Amino acid sequence: MGRCRLCGREDATISDVMGVCVDCLRRRPREALEIAMAAHRASRERLGLPPEPPRGGGLRCAFCVNRCEIPEGSTGYCGVMANKGGRLVLRPGLYQERLSLHAVVHWYLDPHPTNCVAGPVCPANTSAGYPRYTRVKGVERGYYNLAVFFAGCSLDCLFCQNWEHKTMLRNPDPRHLHTVDELVEAAMDPRVTCICFFGGDPTPHTPWVLAAARRIAERARREGLVKRICWETNGVAEPPVMRQMARLSLETGGIVKIDLKAWTPSVYKALTGVDAAHRVRGNVRLVAEMWREAGKPEPPLLVTSLLLVPGYVDAEEVRGWAEYLASIDPDIPLMLLAFHPDYLLRDLPPTSKRHAYEAAAAAKKAGLRRVYIGNAWLLGDHY
Repeated sequence: MGRCRLCGREDATISDVMGVCVDCLRRRPREALEIAMAAHRASRERLGLPPEPPRGGGLRCAFCVNRCEIPEGSTGYCGVMANKGGRLVLRPGLYQERLSLHAVVHWYLDPHPTNCVAGPVCPANTSAGYPRYTRVKGVERGYYNLAVFFAGCSLDCLFCQNWEHKTMLRNPDPRHLHTVDELVEAAMDPRVTCICFFGGDPTPHTPWVLAAARRIAERARREGLVKRICWETNGVAEPPVMRQMARLSLETGGIVKIDLKAWTPSVYKALTGVDAAHRVRGNVRLVAEMWREAGKPEPPLLVTSLLLVPGYVDAEEVRGWAEYLASIDPDIPLMLLAFHPDYLLRDLPPTSKRHAYEAAAAAKKAGLRRVYIGNAWLLGDHY
């Protein structure tokens, strides 16, 4: 049982790491965030990362909502961009020549059908976009997704399900230092039909990842290959960056998968450490409008997701997002993902069946037509 330090309520779905309940985050945001942010500061200090996006001079990074002003010899909030000798560098290499730059990244072949956030609408599983974006009717068995995992992130989610990306930056393993050329060659494997950039998040590596994605798309076009460019991202990139990502997906039959985190700004910040809810809303609209302007081709350009964090991402958070999405286009898919205890929020239970079903009902009632529950095997009678 966790206890809220503001109202004193005790419940299995209140995290002692967070220190406050969702009701106090909504009703008393200033006081509640003072408590919740302590967990972020402590964990980032242990990892040698800035406690908050740096301000007050230094070089401005223009890749994400944080807009860090990085002092000489320091890094941005993501831990990827740094100021070295008065120049922005992309750790561990200097961004001088795109093709010789090393990123902290690794990749692996993930066989179709895979547990992708966009699985219910992906060409690999559904034949959406056949024959242009998949050469197979039915599941692309025998083919692979190239899963490209980046170190670093522009957020600091207390519940991070892929938290190992944080440790990859401290002393990068030489096996995780790769050039654009190396990734392009891996992507040209004839068994690979989609390339998904995730992590962490691809946004802090913007120069590297966009260079790689463009080259993959260009070669696939010349050689008549199916190479869908997909992104699994937190959606806090600057709009020009997000537009470039989405354009590559639209041209190749790929999907932009945006993890929404939470609807209420104070809940969003408590969970992620960053005040970025407004940016996610803007980028969701941007990508959705690009899809609509293109005539809403299949597969859908945008798939959204919400991790159902017990006690915090409840039906009210889902309803807020669902109403917003439905106001843009009721055909935007929403994937509700079951949570499992990880990283710092290990004092919460997995998502309960009741929680997931109530969230799905709220999303459908708000007007969304494509609502799915993911990772259903994690659901149980936990609370």
